[in-house]
Amino acid sequence: MKWFCFGAAMLLLAACSPEKERVYTVDELVADEVMLAKIIGECRNNPGVLHDRPNCRTAEAADAKLRLERMRKSLGG
Repeated sequence: MKWFCFGAAMLLLAACSPEKERVYTVDELVADEVMLAKIIGECRNNPGVLHDRPNCRTAEAADAKLRLERMRKSLGG
């Protein structure tokens, strides 16, 4: 009976755990500029809480990569 109660409690706790956020790569965000803009907007609107999340750091890197690519194109390189 103890094991049944323990198992039921663990099952309930597992069901209540928060869902993990999908972490995007830089290349995925470079390819999907709409998602990139959404993530950057969320991160910049709440930097105190979200600044250290992997997606925020990845989005900033993807944004920098896109800016450099655009700068190269505009300079003729």
